[in-house]
Amino acid sequence: MTAGADDAPRAPFGRHVRRAWTALTNPAAAAAALADGLGPEAFALIVLFVSPGRDRDALAAALAAERLFATAPVIGCTTAGEITDQGYAQGVLVAIGLPACDFSASLRLVAPLDSYTLGRGREIVQGLRLGVAGAPSAHANEFALMLVDGLSLREDALVSSLGPALGATPLLGGSAADALDFNATAVLHGGRFHSDAAVIALIRTRLRVKVFRFDNFTATDRRMVVTSADPEHRIVHEINAEPAAREYARMVGKNPDQLTPLTFASNPVVVKAGGQHHVRSIQRIEETGDLRFFSAIDEGLVLTVAEARDIAEHLEEALTGLSADGTPDTVIGFDCALRRLEVEHTQALGKVSAILRRHGVVGFNTYGEQHNMLHVNQTFTGVALYPPEDPAEDLDA
Repeated sequence: MTAGADDAPRAPFGRHVRRAWTALTNPAAAAAALADGLGPEAFALIVLFVSPGRDRDALAAALAAERLFATAPVIGCTTAGEITDQGYAQGVLVAIGLPACDFSASLRLVAPLDSYTLGRGREIVQGLRLGVAGAPSAHANEFALMLVDGLSLREDALVSSLGPALGATPLLGGSAADALDFNATAVLHGGRFHSDAAVIALIRTRLRVKVFRFDNFTATDRRMVVTSADPEHRIVHEINAEPAAREYARMVGKNPDQLTPLTFASNPVVVKAGGQHHVRSIQRIEETGDLRFFSAIDEGLVLTVAEARDIAEHLEEALTGLSADGTPDTVIGFDCALRRLEVEHTQALGKVSAILRRHGVVGFNTYGEQHNMLHVNQTFTGVALYPPEDPAEDLDA
């Protein structure tokens, strides 16, 4: 199925941010369908979310041959699932177009990440700011968007170095994914897919902006301490001086042989920082019985088992809150793959898809989410973009 002009969301969604999606597998046909869906106008930036399993080189070549994508700046990444105007999707391509009349953007590819140093953050941000220095004065609101290789293990270093340099400018993003295979993830920039890389966009707009992050968990009183770990590889060897997987299983009331990705999704652990709890999701059990995490971990860290609220109920409440001061034109969302796994297991896929559709969300399922100076997991992170405050400025009014 493809989404073209006639399939675009009706007002109030999508008047300032264009979106399209297609399930076509032929690269040339898919690129043409997305271009047709976005329309012929000039774009400051196009963002693509690419389902895993596609021939990336063939897709990149097809995009380069399509006039719209050859003339507009394009970034993107691979996914663990997509979010379209119909809600959750699988196996599709999603395109988001930011029209040049409403947006200005500056881009930077950061690669390779295995040699990234914290001192580079300021230089990267300075270059991005130079790139939007000539933006129209009406583009007075700003945010930074980051897409990063979800297997690079470098998200924490990136956000901790970029955050201070960005100052009051909010940062959000998602880690590129590969279904739940953890095999090969990539970001798209300059007409090519790149591994061990991140692409950062500094975006200015005349639309009102609200960057947000939420999860549906509450900390319990069940705490444990990481007593042996390999922080560089996000691996925990021991918890409470016991083998990590066995002790985690005991803390959540499971047999170690019963631990699965669904167990980790349903029984996450959180850490407290800045007066708030943040999820530190477990990716998998190693053959050694160690636990590999999705985000930063270290010896001495106190982990607290968390309990979940109904995910659909919480999502409806949180997204409704975004409309307290007006309905967003579009919500670009980065939703953790483990959240989707929980939704599917609880047979709430239809219900959650309806909520996402009702609130105008478009995005993808990630291996992790970035919010300001934090790399987190099992959260819904995003940016709500609202029509300009002054109705006289609304060119579509």
